[in-house]
Amino acid sequence: MNIYDVSQKAGVSIATVSRVLNGNPNVSETTRQKVLSVMREIGYTPNVFARGLGLNTMHTIGIMCADSSDPFLANAVYYLEQNLRKNGYDSFLCCTGYDLVNKQKYLQLLLSKRVDAVILVGSSFIEATKKDNAYLLEAAETIPVMIINGYISHPNIFCTLCDDYQAVYDVTNQLAEQGRKDILYLYTSRSYSGLQKLSGYKSGIQTNNLPLREEMMLSCPNDIASTRDMLIEVYDKGLRFDAVVASEDQLAVAAMKFAKQKNLSVPDELSIVGYNNSILSSCTDPEITSIDNHVETLSITTISTLMRVLEGNDVPNKTTISNDIIIRETTNF
Repeated sequence: MNIYDVSQKAGVSIATVSRVLNGNPNVSETTRQKVLSVMREIGYTPNVFARGLGLNTMHTIGIMCADSSDPFLANAVYYLEQNLRKNGYDSFLCCTGYDLVNKQKYLQLLLSKRVDAVILVGSSFIEATKKDNAYLLEAAETIPVMIINGYISHPNIFCTLCDDYQAVYDVTNQLAEQGRKDILYLYTSRSYSGLQKLSGYKSGIQTNNLPLREEMMLSCPNDIASTRDMLIEVYDKGLRFDAVVASEDQLAVAAMKFAKQKNLSVPDELSIVGYNNSILSSCTDPEITSIDNHVETLSITTISTLMRVLEGNDVPNKTTISNDIIIRETTNF
């Protein structure tokens, strides 16, 4: 059944049925009830896309996430969808992977669905060159683009991020002040967030007049067992370290497995700090000290900012949230 069938049976124009569907006040209560009664009688369900065309809003937000199996990204998606529902919005989720062509394709798909805005979860959506970021800038010409944990300065792009630089700087500095002289840094990504963390590590090393050594900054596979094996390999080749700062918790778990394999006492012989304060940090024995980047707060703040944007309010292009160090048993902090 369609809107024409409703108008025929109710004895009103299609325009009147449309006004009832859109909540237009210029319809008498008697006519409204008559139209609604016919809809119930014939089992008519309004097409949300057709209604969106008339209302100029789909009340739907697109969410793009590179990898929904990643604990940080999965938690962010959960909190985003939860808070969108609280504000009366539905969502489309696209798991894009990390390839630029796929990111562009999925963004175009969301735009074709006439979403009201797009939320990009994670800084992996920000590319190294302006040319590769053009697809985001073009999208921002038509709808708000929200970025979690990444930053681009451009009209109609709004970024919510944690101070990754300061967080990693602080833990590196604390380890050095405790006498740790060979601090290993583990990372998987050179995204915006990844580069901020790496820069924080470098500054922490230099602040304490320790040598900044390339071999102490390891790019790791995105896998616990493979990273563990990498650490064993470099250790067996002579690389020594008394602390590990990891850009994410799963790398810290790999460091724990390495320590067990080599019979190193944690935290006495080897201090370990993770990142994200995910469930992984409390699944080991001893439990892992981790930097909490407040994924729930990031997500809630993003939705709050988006609602204000959609209401036509002026909001800042960038909102920064501070991180906390959750001290557990792998450090002597």
